[in-house]
Amino acid sequence: MRIGIFPNCKKKDSKKILDKVIAFLTERHSDIFIPLNMAKLFGYEIFATDNILKTNIDVGLSIGGDGTLLGVCRLLAPHNIPVCGVNIGNLGFLADIEVSELTNKLQKILTGNYKIEQRLMLAGYLKKDNALKLAGYAVNDIVLTSTGVARMIGLELELDSYKVADYRADGLIVSTATGSTAYSLSAGGPIINPKVKVLLVTPICPHTFYVRPMIINETEQINITVKNTSQQVSLTFDGQDICPIGPDEQVMICKAPFMAKIIKFDDKNYYKILLNKLIRSDTNADNQ
Repeated sequence: MRIGIFPNCKKKDSKKILDKVIAFLTERHSDIFIPLNMAKLFGYEIFATDNILKTNIDVGLSIGGDGTLLGVCRLLAPHNIPVCGVNIGNLGFLADIEVSELTNKLQKILTGNYKIEQRLMLAGYLKKDNALKLAGYAVNDIVLTSTGVARMIGLELELDSYKVADYRADGLIVSTATGSTAYSLSAGGPIINPKVKVLLVTPICPHTFYVRPMIINETEQINITVKNTSQQVSLTFDGQDICPIGPDEQVMICKAPFMAKIIKFDDKNYYKILLNKLIRSDTNADNQ
């Protein structure tokens, strides 16, 4: 099997886990590929590649938290490559391998003893003078906010070209069901099972009582117009990639033309994971 490994360079335990992963895989004669900058940082130049998309890997393995996995998904999803995550972060809703079960789950990957969940992704575009320009893709969410002083911005929301709302808020979150447990949850949005193919539109601190989060069909097109503001606004993709919105540019968000393929194992139950992670989150907050 050809495996691409993506360790998080900022996690203190990444090197230790990467050592274990490489030792396990080399003993089983797997082909290993690591992006050049990461390979140099961790001392594994022997596995370095300057273009991992040309190596024909079978699986991408992230080492970090959910954020690391999201970045790898955005990279590999357009090429139909499944991704699995080793969780050394805090919560880890998506990264399915805990450190304590590392060798067991790696063996399951090598023997094909896993399932692949296809997760809806989002595509964000900027529209000006009837021309569309791709701004980016997201697994969890695309967030529109101001980038300067914390002031509300005017927003006009259209769903399939029908005007639904005209309000002032701190911003707007468009998320997939996978992303319902991310930023949207903090903003008052519902929890949605990621197997449900819907989109979620959640306003951030709206200055209007009637505006509430909306669950819409996955096929609907979301158009957002920023009104009555001199502030710089931007789109953020999965909390990682940022794209500024220029003057007179509208935002169009819709389902991406491909899905994220995330490796899962039969001994994992979504609701059990959800409960455990949310309880852990509350416990961590109480201890801080």
